[in-house]
Amino acid sequence: MNDLSLDNLIYLLPAVLIALSLHEFAHGWVSYKLGDPTPKAEGRLTLNPLRHIDPFGTVSLLLFGFGWAKPVMVNPQYYKDRKSGMIWTAVAGPLMNFFVAFICMMIAGLILKLFMYSSNDIVQYLYVLMLITAQLNIGLGIFNLIPIPPLDGSKILAGMLPEDLYFKLMQYENIIGILLLVVLYAGILNGPLYHARSLIFESFRNVSYMLFGI
Repeated sequence: MNDLSLDNLIYLLPAVLIALSLHEFAHGWVSYKLGDPTPKAEGRLTLNPLRHIDPFGTVSLLLFGFGWAKPVMVNPQYYKDRKSGMIWTAVAGPLMNFFVAFICMMIAGLILKLFMYSSNDIVQYLYVLMLITAQLNIGLGIFNLIPIPPLDGSKILAGMLPEDLYFKLMQYENIIGILLLVVLYAGILNGPLYHARSLIFESFRNVSYMLFGI
């Protein structure tokens, strides 16, 4: 469980708002670009966190390291190719999280390069915020790629499996979702998720250090 002291919240809360809002915005933006007017009609083509944040999902992410936002409603009937459209719409969220994490690590590298010996509180805050935001986005991106309902990975899987097989799997969606929660709360996936997040984080950091000659 994360320590939600004020010292940590000033980093965690902005990181969570950024990660969840951009994740959902990406889903909506890609679906809209594929011809679906639903996200725009629902007011989801915005970076305003208030349009995306689910209170329980946000608290869960702060407390336990995994959470959710309000899902963006999409209508695959508008896509020229429903299967590929669903894949691109689903993968857009995790890809946005990885992109945000990469940008954060580039900014962190730039801060380190320019202010390596600075004791300025604002500089130190921004540096730590970039690191935490990168870690959280990577974790959220990896988590959502798990091919289990209701995560994005299951929608990506839907675009790859024959429809009859996928619909048979979806008959057990509620049971699978409950089992996923049990597994997460039990910490069974903590090790694999941590190692995957660390690998990507270190890769982004190495690129940043190489780019800025640190």
